[in-house]
Amino acid sequence: MASLQEHTLALPLLEQPADWTEPGAHPVVDHVYRIPLTLPLDGLAAVNVYLIEDDDGLVLIDSGWARPETEKALVEAVQGIGHRLEDIGQVIVTHAHWDHYTQALALRESIGSQVRVGWEERHTIEGFDLEEGVWPRQVGLLLECGAPELAARIAAVPVEQSDRDMPFGPPDAWLRDGERIDLAGRHLGIRATPGHTRGHVVVADQAAGLLFSGDHVLPHITPSLGFERSPERYPLRSYLASLRLMRQVPDALLLPAHGPVTRSVHTRVDQLIAHHEERLEEVLRQVASGADTAHSVARALPWTRRRRRLDDLPVVHQMTAVLEIDAHLDVLAQQDAVTWQRVDGVRRFAAVA
Repeated sequence: MASLQEHTLALPLLEQPADWTEPGAHPVVDHVYRIPLTLPLDGLAAVNVYLIEDDDGLVLIDSGWARPETEKALVEAVQGIGHRLEDIGQVIVTHAHWDHYTQALALRESIGSQVRVGWEERHTIEGFDLEEGVWPRQVGLLLECGAPELAARIAAVPVEQSDRDMPFGPPDAWLRDGERIDLAGRHLGIRATPGHTRGHVVVADQAAGLLFSGDHVLPHITPSLGFERSPERYPLRSYLASLRLMRQVPDALLLPAHGPVTRSVHTRVDQLIAHHEERLEEVLRQVASGADTAHSVARALPWTRRRRRLDDLPVVHQMTAVLEIDAHLDVLAQQDAVTWQRVDGVRRFAAVA
């Protein structure tokens, strides 16, 4: 008799376009569609949102970046499979980044859809205040990382009018770890997967062998860590624990927010864990060689598939890179591989002999 894992991996995946960003509603399995929506970002072309047909109405998982182009593409995709935008009764959001959350709030305002997002996202949502700047918490963290010039550049990032006009605020309801959402034709399980953000959740349809992974597990990208206005203190520790959680549940089709649908969550989880293990070793080698701050380690390592230097990255990417190294150093400290002390406000590290 086939195991549940074997049964899951054998589930049919309907044919997907060669270009995962191709517009439209692309069937993944029966009654589940992937809808890519373009993004106004450099380096990230689109976000996948997923539409579930249910007897009680349509359910949207993630929603896109609130702007007229997003709503137009969403309307056309929904109409292309015989529905109306107004049929979307609820939006389940994996996390509160703008490319996932803000169009949901726009839909709530225009058609009354109910919006739900993870409970731990309240730190960023309730503490959102653009008068503090775009990345207020990160400025202080960069100073601790020994990157004062980068901190000053991040502090100077202007708040654009489009940022001020973006819909943002609390959802209609918060999602809790272990919660089950019962639809007419299926059951959706919510699992908290902090790391990318502190309130990130994934949505599992275990009976259908599907995992709507948001930004937690992506097929071609290593997700950023703690990239939010109110980050937790140890995002990598949380992220690795969340990956191991995914390894403990039955394998499933990976329905990611960015990139194509792929066959196995477990395969990609293994790759992501291996990547971070390799990165931990690289960071430790740099500390042993004398790099004693997160900034100095980040400057010594290559970044992106093109193996670029830190100073060649856009300023916000420099910020995320330095803070990612800081998160790796915290894990190494928890493993007793490095020690650290605060000197004039800067965290300085040394390898344990």
